[in-house]
Amino acid sequence: MNSTAVSAPAGQSSARTARTARTAVAASTIGSILEYYDFFVYGTLSALVFGQLFFPSDNAAVSTLLSLASFAVGFVARPLGGILLGHFGDRIGRKPLLLFTFLLTGVVTVLIGLLPTYAQIGLAAPLLLVFLRILQGIGIGGEWGGAALLAVEHAPAHKKGLYGSLVQAGAPVGVILSSGSVALLTATLTQEQLLSWGWRIPFLASALLLLVGLFLRFKVAESPEFDMIKKTGTKVKQPVWQAIRTYPKQIVTAILIHMSDTTLGLIQGVFILGYASGVLGMNPTIVLLANIFSSVMNLITTPLAGMLGDRIGQKRVVMMGLVGLALWAFPMFLLIGTETVVGLFIAMGVGGILVGWLFSGQATLFAAFFPAEVRYSGMSLGFQIGTVFGGGFGPLIAQALTGATDGATWSVSLYMLVIAIAALIATSTVKMQPRAARTTIGADAA
Repeated sequence: MNSTAVSAPAGQSSARTARTARTAVAASTIGSILEYYDFFVYGTLSALVFGQLFFPSDNAAVSTLLSLASFAVGFVARPLGGILLGHFGDRIGRKPLLLFTFLLTGVVTVLIGLLPTYAQIGLAAPLLLVFLRILQGIGIGGEWGGAALLAVEHAPAHKKGLYGSLVQAGAPVGVILSSGSVALLTATLTQEQLLSWGWRIPFLASALLLLVGLFLRFKVAESPEFDMIKKTGTKVKQPVWQAIRTYPKQIVTAILIHMSDTTLGLIQGVFILGYASGVLGMNPTIVLLANIFSSVMNLITTPLAGMLGDRIGQKRVVMMGLVGLALWAFPMFLLIGTETVVGLFIAMGVGGILVGWLFSGQATLFAAFFPAEVRYSGMSLGFQIGTVFGGGFGPLIAQALTGATDGATWSVSLYMLVIAIAALIATSTVKMQPRAARTTIGADAA
């Protein structure tokens, strides 16, 4: 009788913990889906129509370049969001910041869908677009670190890699939804209809994801590790500065690791979209479908790599992916250069596998780089700066490199190879935090 009386509450507590962890990962994953849906809808439409709508010019290449530059602006704003919101995430908690960032990102995306164009209000149109893009970047800059931590810090010890990878899997789902919505529009609407009103639909549709995500995030509990920080009084007064001062190598390593997958992913999702359809003359709908196929392969790979990371370590998994990227940089463009549907799909499919492999373990791996008191700040800094250099500037650098080499893509392949080698060296030498120090760095840090 006594053993039964004791075990029942323990079983109930264990069940509650499991439910809380599942709610946390669901809420975090929905946020990740919205984040990448919003960003890639903008990226896809910036390559296809925003040049004409918001940056008209007699030179189509100039319009496209200005449009892609507005895409990059959102990435530049992300580290600012990571710094500001990471600070408060380490000071007041993961949950309240996630509610704020999710609401900010979702509302701004809907507002982009309601913007008048250059033809309607002139110069104010691109200025408003860039302003909203900056706000979107700030919100997303604080989103990933909190979403990743909410899932990883709630996860059971033997499933942190899997739970972290589920948050990362929100990225390919977001890309699939964004590319799918745009592909449906390009396949069913005329160019005139797309430019007139069709481009607004994907932005306005994000309101559905916003409502579902807010519902889940109100239900989720605060991270247990942050609750422990509050109980022990070990908060850091300046967590961003503490992370920079104490863990610079971990931040640099996180930057390089995330540069690798975002460079490949955004070159595929933005640059190749314009290159294959514009330079090579392939059907834009086919190119979008190839991008969706890449995201499907990414989605399949991400949780599998996360589970493998729980067995052999996320660091080993990431290093394997970096070797793969180095080996794939040149063959990818050789396949695309065949100007065949099969070559394009193979190139994009293998690229999707590599992006998923590299991206899968970053939530768990980066969390292990820092103690809990500065984890939100440290992770956000590394991740968002890597996003700027890899994702924000990646398509622009690829465009500039091909322009400087008379359209040759070997320069883009060499660029990806250099990033892969730099990230591999950094990852192989970086030190993880001792397990005991991942929960607290001591009251003297305050």
